[in-house]
Amino acid sequence: MGKFHDSIKPAHREFIENQHLFFVATAPLSADGHVNLSPKGLDSFRVFSDTQVGYLDLAGSGNETSAHILENGRITFMFCAFEGAPNILRLYGKGRTVLVNSPEWEHWASHFNVLPGARQIILADIDLVQTSCGFGVPFFEYSGERSIHAEWAEKKGADGLLEYVKEKNAVSIDGLKSDVGVEYGV
Repeated sequence: MGKFHDSIKPAHREFIENQHLFFVATAPLSADGHVNLSPKGLDSFRVFSDTQVGYLDLAGSGNETSAHILENGRITFMFCAFEGAPNILRLYGKGRTVLVNSPEWEHWASHFNVLPGARQIILADIDLVQTSCGFGVPFFEYSGERSIHAEWAEKKGADGLLEYVKEKNAVSIDGLKSDVGVEYGV
């Protein structure tokens, strides 16, 4: 079952900061809705305090995370050790979205290396931290980040990205509006 904590301890923060990959999970309230689980990388995750985290989110083929947290706030992050001692760490909390046009954007964006195609920052207030063994997680060797997303975003340009986000990121696969959808009236 693992060990539970009410906040992110210094050892948890160190573990998080050493990972190249994390997963974010959200779900709609509807029993028929689809749970979303997405892998993230590109040095996009930050621990702001022992109860607050965030990540720079890039435009992609969907925007389930934003739609789900707009509806109900629930969010879970998972980190796995793919090298060294086995470990899994989960952060449970309530999320919110900071959009590029938001008055808060400059403050939060200053904590990240803002990449081309950035569409929002997902912030989360963490109320539960769980650690557990990672005995079943295989070893993987990190060989670097992919540059494909940045190249794609630069090729699209600002106007092309805006149109892409309006078309592909405004509504979840279950029909829930994301913050982007609300922002652009889609």
